[in-house]
Amino acid sequence: MEVSNKQDKPQTTVNLVEMDTSPGGFQLVNPHRTNKVDSMDLVEMAREIQKADQFVHANVSNKLQVIAEQVRFLQEQARRVLEEAKENADLHHVPCNFVKKPGNIYHLYRRPSGQKYFSMLSPHEWGDSCPHEYLGTYRLEHDHSWTPEEKMKARSDDQQMINKILTCSNTLSITMGK
Repeated sequence: MEVSNKQDKPQTTVNLVEMDTSPGGFQLVNPHRTNKVDSMDLVEMAREIQKADQFVHANVSNKLQVIAEQVRFLQEQARRVLEEAKENADLHHVPCNFVKKPGNIYHLYRRPSGQKYFSMLSPHEWGDSCPHEYLGTYRLEHDHSWTPEEKMKARSDDQQMINKILTCSNTLSITMGK
């Protein structure tokens, strides 16, 4: 029976505990009788070791699979962070003739020349006389990131939830400290 401790080299022997004729200082009546090993016992022990090795391999594989999924998830998060950073940087470099202030909403347009610019006027406020192509509406956040109009409500909801958590945690820490 082959037992595998390593995946590439199968083990052909079973390691047994050393024979001690005087365990704990006490002489055994018949050490050969108490330490007698049946060949079928050795085969069964080898099978158990092989089965344990297979379980160890399966457990390691399962844990590495979870880690691989986490790595893919983190890579996707990193890709999104870098993409958002590029979008934010691009929007910060769009020309405008005013000082942009956090919390305000700005509208992005493109001139026929291809130049993009920010305006405080929405397409609705321009009405039918809007001279340029409308590209989108953005809110400049207090962390100087840009939130597109379609994500503003979700971002505001998230911020409200975060503020509630912070308020509750401050209250808890104040009452627990007293």
